[in-house]
Amino acid sequence: MSVPAAPGPTTTTPRRRSRLALAAAATVAAGLLVRVGLRGVPGAAAWAGPLGDALYAVLVFLLLAWIGPRTRTLPLAAAAFGVCAAIELFQLTGIPAALGRAFPPARLVLGTGFVWSDLLLYLAGVLAAAAVDAALRRRAALSPRGSGPRGR
Repeated sequence: MSVPAAPGPTTTTPRRRSRLALAAAATVAAGLLVRVGLRGVPGAAAWAGPLGDALYAVLVFLLLAWIGPRTRTLPLAAAAFGVCAAIELFQLTGIPAALGRAFPPARLVLGTGFVWSDLLLYLAGVLAAAAVDAALRRRAALSPRGSGPRGR
């Protein structure tokens, strides 16, 4: 079963993939800054964790969009939230915590312990990414310089 393509081209697939890759790299950098770079900053702990969780969901959205660059925004958002929720629920097994003890970088991908509020933060991150994606697609579709039929 294939996922329906977005109505009309917004940008060429290579261009979209390049932009998604740059956005993913920026998201990883922001996430690492939040996780590591703000240690010791007074008051940062209160918002660094939640922001990191939301950025994690944004990254999942961007990676899925890179895999399926013509996939519509809503299915991308649903899939991204599904991946994040599955990983969070996987933490209930204790396996991610054990993997994190054996190989600490695994904690960045799989986490260590289930927290129900993380699901809300993932939803917020996915919704933010989807809103930006939808706005950029609309702008590209309406742009006279767009690569779609309107821009030629």
